[in-house]
Amino acid sequence: MKKIEAVIKPFKLDEVREALAEVGVSGLTVTEVKGFGRQKGHTELYRGAEYVVDFLPKVKIEVVVTDAMADAVIEAMIKSARTGKIGDGKIFVTPIEQVVRIRTGETNEEAI
Repeated sequence: MKKIEAVIKPFKLDEVREALAEVGVSGLTVTEVKGFGRQKGHTELYRGAEYVVDFLPKVKIEVVVTDAMADAVIEAMIKSARTGKIGDGKIFVTPIEQVVRIRTGETNEEAI
């Protein structure tokens, strides 16, 4: 099993969610986060004063899938989240040793 985390632009969330549903993802976790990469934030003007926004709003999506589904999920995330501009985000893939559904006690692939 793999845990796939994607940090994307917030306005791409619905597209990514729909793409994941099409490839068979049945559940995901979404968190509003802030951060920066190469774009290093930007400056904004508020009531005549200029200030620097160091951390940009992003959305982190987390899904746990079987090894067989991982490549399809990653590809769906890439296609649906890409704008072609700096700040599109990153995808991180990590192995998962065990999953337990608390309500039923099911483990591993049955619990996903």
